[in-house]
Amino acid sequence: MSLWDKLKGELVDIIEWLDDSRDTIVWRFPRYQNEIKMGAKLVVRESQTAVFVNEGRVADWFAPGTHTLTTQNMPIMTTLKNWRHGFDSPWKAEVYFVNTRLFTDMKWGTQNPVMVRDPEFGAVRLRAFGSFAMKVSDPGRLLSELVGTDPQFRTAEVHDFLRQLVVSHLGSALATANVPMLDLASKQLSIGKTLSEVLTVELASSGIAIPKFVIENISVPPEVEKALDKRTSMGVVGNLDAYTRFQTAEAIGNATGGTGDAIGLGLGMAAGQRAAQSLNQPAAAVPPPLPAGDWFAAIGGQQQGPFDVATLTSHATSGSLDRNTLVWRAGMAAWTPAGQVTELSSVFASVPPPLPPQ
Repeated sequence: MSLWDKLKGELVDIIEWLDDSRDTIVWRFPRYQNEIKMGAKLVVRESQTAVFVNEGRVADWFAPGTHTLTTQNMPIMTTLKNWRHGFDSPWKAEVYFVNTRLFTDMKWGTQNPVMVRDPEFGAVRLRAFGSFAMKVSDPGRLLSELVGTDPQFRTAEVHDFLRQLVVSHLGSALATANVPMLDLASKQLSIGKTLSEVLTVELASSGIAIPKFVIENISVPPEVEKALDKRTSMGVVGNLDAYTRFQTAEAIGNATGGTGDAIGLGLGMAAGQRAAQSLNQPAAAVPPPLPAGDWFAAIGGQQQGPFDVATLTSHATSGSLDRNTLVWRAGMAAWTPAGQVTELSSVFASVPPPLPPQ
């Protein structure tokens, strides 16, 4: 097998990479003992960069296109090797193809809530998740800082590192945004843009950029959601009187049932309106009840009344009314002494008669 690989390396003079995956960032071209023939064709496709590594050092790199590998178009490699001959024999170098397209399937999320201080609700725990796009900005730095000698460097090898970096900057971005919690949804795009710029600057030394950062959702704990739902419900209700009328109408309408639902709803709304009006109107001044009696009496030389029997009894007890006091009510022909009226006999039951003459 090793002999076949050697013979194949002598024959093959086309160096290229057809990526059949969606997650490979760097791929090393396999050659027996890394021998590359002088004059070989290098095919670099769009969204690719070919990097030549000699003795652990980045020697040359090529942009998209078809290149013939000669000393004329490889000045850096020529300087490193210091070749002074015809260069007809194979020379050794590792060829890495770097995928420079956008990797858009990168997900992130907060495993633990992020504490932020909200101007309206105080300290609030927030959770968030979303996605971001990663791109290689400097193939040389990527190889030296992250890839090393890995023959196939995939997104999974750097995803966890990037996700942890995102979460570490998320709390700072939310805190410095100076946006109330209830307004975060309208500011997700601007916060995502800020995070994209911050992460790109921090990852520049590793040859990685974050050109796109998306915040899909920012949420609060369930108990806070319930409190916000109640607050929202109160805001939706608005006018409590109108809501009470509606609830009353709905209850009466449900109670009627059958074909009378519409009639019951109308009656309920009317009843609700009357109930609300009675609640909203200020209490009117109510005069004291009129005396229940119909008796008039000549007390102190003046007509007074009407009195009921109980009132006449109190006057008799106090001495302001006696059996000779004239009384009258509707139906009587004339004023009559109270002692002569049969209906008022009970008035004087507890009043002793006048003393006999001494």
